[in-house]
Parts: sequence; structure tokens; C-alpha cells
Amino acid sequence: MKISLQRTYRSKNGNPVFVYKVSAKAEDLEAFKQAQGEFYKEDDHGSPLWFTTRCVGQHGTLIITTNGNIVPDMSAFDQAASLAAQYGGNFGQTLAENMAKQMLGSSSPAASTPTESAAPKQEPANPENLDEI
Repeated sequence: MKISLQRTYRSKNGNPVFVYKVSAKAEDLEAFKQAQGEFYKEDDHGSPLWFTTRCVGQHGTLIITTNGNIVPDMSAFDQAASLAAQYGGNFGQTLAENMAKQMLGSSSPAASTPTESAAPKQEPANPENLDEI
């Protein structure tokens, strides 16, 4: 399932919430709807939305785990962190910056060099209580 960033907003506690539009084949969208359960939301045009408190870039891919959780595919970030750690120094930093630009669709320099924790485990966000985050 492909996702694209639609907007962000701040919860009442001041934390950022990222809203992604989900697009996929009909059967994958049905699986997404099932996995989201009561937290399934659509935009005004009927497109499914996925909410998270962690940005995964302008575009990305979602995975439904065997436990039925919806998580972003962060393998590209894991690969970038691994390469940066393997080579270290200026070369590792340059690799990390270039991969970050590519993954985030940015032409500006990366804000920081990825580390081993560059792809933290993400919990699915509940759109009903995001203001409490």
C-alpha cells in the first residue's frame, strides 16, 4: 500500500500528527480497513487516511503485519543507517545524507546523519485520541 503525506497538524498537546492518504488495490484497501477497525477514516473524497505521530517522508509504503498492525516499511531507512555505520566518517555521512535526500524527496541537505536508531519501532496512531499525545 502506498502512502502520500497530505497534511500535518499539532495535537492539543503540541505534538505533530502526520496524515497520509492510502492508495492500493481494492483487496489491500479492504485489508487496511479491516486492520484499522474503528479507527478507519477517509477524506472528503472517500480516500482512506492513515495517521501517525512519526513522519515517514513525503511518500512511503505500509505493511500489515501478521498480528494485524499497520506499520510503515522503514527498510530503506534501516539500510541507510546500516551503510552509514559500516563506512563511518565523511563517506558514511555523505552516504547517509544522499540516501536521506532520496528517501525524503528533498534537495536540501539532510538535517542529521542517521544513527542505529534511525528507524524506531512505530506504534499505530489512534486518530480518536491524537490530541492526547
